[in-house]
Amino acid sequence: MKRLLYALLFVMVSVVANGQAKYVFYFIGDGMGVNQVNGTEMYNAEVQNGRIGIEPLTFAQFPVATVAATFSATNSVTDSAAGGTALATGSKTYNGAISVDQSKNPIVTIAEKAKRSGKKVGVTTSVSVDHATPASFYAHQPDRNMYYEIALDLPKANFDFYAGSGFLKPTTTFDKKEAPSIYPVFDKAGYTVARGYNDYKAKSSTAEKMILIQEEGAASDCLPYAIDRKEGDLTLAQITESAVDFLTKGKNKGFFLMVEGGKIDWACHGNDAATVFNEVNDMDQAVKVAYEFYKKHPKETLIVITADHETGGIVLGTGKYELNLKALQYQKHSADGLSNRISELRKSKGNKVTWEEMKTFLSEEMGFWSKLPISWEQERRLHDEFDKSFVKNKVVFAESMYSKSEPIAACAKEVINEIAWLVGLAADTPEAMSRYLPLAQVLNSSARRLTIRKLPNA
Repeated sequence: MKRLLYALLFVMVSVVANGQAKYVFYFIGDGMGVNQVNGTEMYNAEVQNGRIGIEPLTFAQFPVATVAATFSATNSVTDSAAGGTALATGSKTYNGAISVDQSKNPIVTIAEKAKRSGKKVGVTTSVSVDHATPASFYAHQPDRNMYYEIALDLPKANFDFYAGSGFLKPTTTFDKKEAPSIYPVFDKAGYTVARGYNDYKAKSSTAEKMILIQEEGAASDCLPYAIDRKEGDLTLAQITESAVDFLTKGKNKGFFLMVEGGKIDWACHGNDAATVFNEVNDMDQAVKVAYEFYKKHPKETLIVITADHETGGIVLGTGKYELNLKALQYQKHSADGLSNRISELRKSKGNKVTWEEMKTFLSEEMGFWSKLPISWEQERRLHDEFDKSFVKNKVVFAESMYSKSEPIAACAKEVINEIAWLVGLAADTPEAMSRYLPLAQVLNSSARRLTIRKLPNA
């Protein structure tokens, strides 16, 4: 794996520094393993075309592909910090490290090398700008949870464009002390902060450096899941469009742009298959922005798609030679979104919800009974959770790494996964259940020069 990462980073550094590619896109699907990609393509085929097979994602059609093992320097199961550091620097490190080695010394990242070579640089994500994967490209900290300290590294890197949902700890240090807000620090360093896509368009022409985050009042930890998105919500595709627009204005010496589909991982932690497939499709929409740019600059553009690890151990088919992925189309919201709506129903009814009202609600939200027949055993499980939550008032929220869910929402998610024959989804895990994932899928006009093979014992 170490040699393979070095091979990938050597190729990317050489095309950045030696002018083989003027424009470099580096997409990272956090938690996106082989089955997340394959499952999305089969889901698309069933839902979009009503057929068995695959409807290829844009990036899955790129001409060069390989796989790699993802263990970190200290654990067979990597986390996003060690994985992000490996992808940003070509070096393995301990879990939790942000572009520092095992002795906690900074490691130069490919983004920093691109900046030094005269290119403009962008770091973007669908989660917070100070989260592990984006941080690994611009920050150097011994612990991924040092959000305030990571944010202070942002202006030190002096990159041109950052984007994501916001910042997790803008006024609180790692040791939980109140500190000056990071936003005046950004302002002093020459960054214009745009809140939302429209604000970006209003400010971008006069800004020298830009930080694009969500509008005031929106969550700072992440963009909404694609399945929950409302009109006006900031999207990863819009972020990618904005980054390309900003990085190509003025003197154009080329750019290096990292784009993370960060909530694939979050949905996998929650074992929420419908949401996972929608998130992979959503990242593919961002890849399409890069592909359209490639078509205008085919001899100067390199696009790399990769992942840092696989999350959730998603299993396609359990017990039978059968899949029913089209069933997932009837899930209208993420498990988190469904949980919020159940909480709203609980509040609106003063916790006096009947089983018939809950059945109507689940029929509308998940397609149960109206679109999807469910077994007696599945209905009994739903009713038992309803009885505990609404009759006996014993509400025990189901927890995963990034969310807490109403018990009925968690149960409904499990039932629809069973109907789709995805019941093999693992219980919430720290990270990867699979050792292998796509290291890179590459699109470049000189693909023969970029062919990377999986090395023995990598």
